[in-house]
Amino acid sequence: MIHFVLGGARSGKSSYAESQVQQYLQATESNKAIHSFYFATAQALDSEMHQRIEHHQAQRLTDAIAWQTIECPTELTQALRSYSSTDSIILVDCLTLWLTNHLLQTDDNWAQVKREFLLTLADIEGTVIFVSNEVGCGIVPMGEISRRFVDEAGWLHQDIAAIADKVTLVTAGLPLHLKG
Repeated sequence: MIHFVLGGARSGKSSYAESQVQQYLQATESNKAIHSFYFATAQALDSEMHQRIEHHQAQRLTDAIAWQTIECPTELTQALRSYSSTDSIILVDCLTLWLTNHLLQTDDNWAQVKREFLLTLADIEGTVIFVSNEVGCGIVPMGEISRRFVDEAGWLHQDIAAIADKVTLVTAGLPLHLKG
C-alpha cells in the first residue's frame, strides 16, 4: 500500500504521516512483527537545515514507534528495494528534499532516477508513506533551477498520486483525503 501525504512547509504533514504509521501498527495483529523504517532524505548542509533535522529527530524520540532510521539523501530507490517487505512500514520524509539533492548534483540524470523510482513503486511490498512538500500553489519562482524544481516536483507528485492507493493533503494540521 502506498500512501502519499502532501502539504506546505510546517503544515503538519510529517506529524500526520507519523500518526498514520502509529494507526497502522495498532491495527496490525499483535503477533505479527512489523519493522518500522524512517527514510530520511535531508542533508545538513547549513545550520538551519541541521536544526530542522534535529527537530524531526527529537519528535521521533517521543514517538511510541521503534523507528529504524535509514539516511538516503539520494539512494531512495535502492533503500526501498532493500528494506520493503510484507512485514515493513516505511515512512519517507521527504520527496522534495530527495528531488533537490538530485537536482543539485551536476552529474545526475534525474529522468533516469525518476523512471527507476517509479518502476520500483510498482513492485514494492509492505506499506510505504511518502511525505512531500506541495510547492505548486505559489508564484512562479525566479531562477532556472527554482523553476525546474517546481516543475519536477509537480510532475513527480502527479506520477506518484496516480500510483498511490491513498493521497492526503495536509493544511494547518488538517488532512484532506484526495484519494482512497
